[in-house]
Formats: sequence, C-alpha cells, structure tokens
Amino acid sequence: MKLFRPLSALLAALALAASLPALAAERIPVLASFSILGDVVANVGGDRVAVSTLVGPDEDAHVFQPAPDDIKAVSRAKLIVVNGLGFEGWMDRLAQSANYRGPIVVASAGIQARERVGEDEESHDHEHHGKDDPHAWQDPQNVIVYTRNIVTALAKLDPAGAAIYRKNGEAYISKLQDLDAWAARQFSQIPDTKRKVITSHDAFEYFGARYKVRFLAAQGVSTDSEPSARDIATLIRQIRSEKIKALFFENMSNPKLLQQIARESGTAPGGKLYADALSKPDGPAPDYLSLMRYNITQLLEKIRLN
Repeated sequence: MKLFRPLSALLAALALAASLPALAAERIPVLASFSILGDVVANVGGDRVAVSTLVGPDEDAHVFQPAPDDIKAVSRAKLIVVNGLGFEGWMDRLAQSANYRGPIVVASAGIQARERVGEDEESHDHEHHGKDDPHAWQDPQNVIVYTRNIVTALAKLDPAGAAIYRKNGEAYISKLQDLDAWAARQFSQIPDTKRKVITSHDAFEYFGARYKVRFLAAQGVSTDSEPSARDIATLIRQIRSEKIKALFFENMSNPKLLQQIARESGTAPGGKLYADALSKPDGPAPDYLSLMRYNITQLLEKIRLN
C-alpha cells in the first residue's frame, strides 16, 4: 500500500495543476486603458488573467500619446477594456494601427452619464470628450456597474472561468458597497454649506453628486484645457468670498495653475488627490479602494475648515 501513496499524491498534484491557469504564460492577456480600470479588471479576473494598462499609475490619459510598445500590447491582447464616455479618444486609432480584431468592452455601459456644465462648445476640451463627463469611476456605485460589465465580458471570453469571475465580481462589489456606505456616513456629518472644494480639473462631478460635495475646478474636464484669465479671476474671487479652505492638486496634473490660484486667493493647498490615475505601488492609492478612502480622508480634513 505504501507504494501507491506517492503515486496517488503525484496524480492528484498533476490534476490540480492542470485545472489552474496560474502560470503567467497561460493567463488570458487583458489590456485596460488606464490604471484605475486595470485594478477593477484584476479584481474580477484574479489568477485567470494577466492585466496590463496603457496609461499607468500617476500618468494622464487626457494627454496620452501611444508609442510603438502600446501598439504591440494591443495586438497581444485577447480583450481590451475601456472606460468609454469619450475618455479614450485615441483608442480607435490605436486598435486600428495594431490590427486588433478582438472584443473591446466599454466598462461604463449602462451608466447615466453626467453632462459637462459650463464648458465652451468650441473648446479643445470639448473635442476630447464630447458632452459627457467621463469620470464615472468617482462614484463607487458606477464602479459596481463597471464590475458587472467586466464579469460578463470575461465570462464570455473564457466560459470555463465564468463561475470564478462571478464569485470574484460579487466579492469586489461587496467591498465597493462597504466603501460607499462608509463615505456616505462621513459626509453626512458635515454641513452642506461646508462641502466645497477647489481642484485642478473637473474630475469629481460624479463624486460630488453622490456625496453632495460642490467641486470648483480651475480647468475643465480635460487636463489639456486652458482656463481663461477671466475664469481664473472669477474663481479666486469666489474662494475669497466663500472662504474655501479645501484646495487640492491632483497626482497627474501640472500644479502651477493651482499654485497661482493659491497665492492670489490666500488659501494654502491641502495636498494631493488621486483623480484619473492610481499612485505607484508604494504610494497611498495603489488600488481603487485605497484611492477613494485616501481622497475622502483628505477632503474631510480640509472641508471641516471651510
């Protein structure tokens, strides 16, 4: 009998190894357009997928210029996941250059988009994004929609892993619901009149709508837009008159404009928010859940001073 035990153990080990797609070479290559979306895909895909991103941590998708390596990454992918809502204006050309014929999943499909308010229809920013605000991930309820869309796409691409994707997706959705409930509790303790924030560019409208926070931005929806001198002067007067103390830079934005506004308004910058990109792995926002909790903690600290 002793002779059979090693053999049976070996057969069991071989069977287990054959059932797992854990080896990197066997994982399904999935390409996400930017770092925040890549994190959501990784949470759903788990060990069955190898996720890469075109626009990485602390990088700005608004001004992204594809390089030859990006064309190669697109050509290797079995699935591409994009935000949609006009966020990746460069994706169609990039996919065409790579001769990509696989599925492209729009994570925001089914979300009620917010329209940009007060933007010049002839502006360069409008050319980038159209009328919709693309920053839907700033509301965790929208990321629940992202997650379900990604589960559906991966299950269709890899039916053998469908149950795993559904399980991973539901586990991640539970974490998103906990985050949303925690955030709502925190902001409910702050009077409405104090919930005013100045940011570099207009990336937080979904966040503001969800938690009843009023965001005022020096730039438009795109970091590539340029505010007029009149717009800047109006914003500075508003900061002074309303005594707004919550003024924040963003990790992927040039801080010069907000530094100017801080000097002229007499308001000290409150620190950094993570709007369109994760931090590096050793930073405070290496994943979406950490990003939101970090941003909310920073915002609450300064909003209380308003």
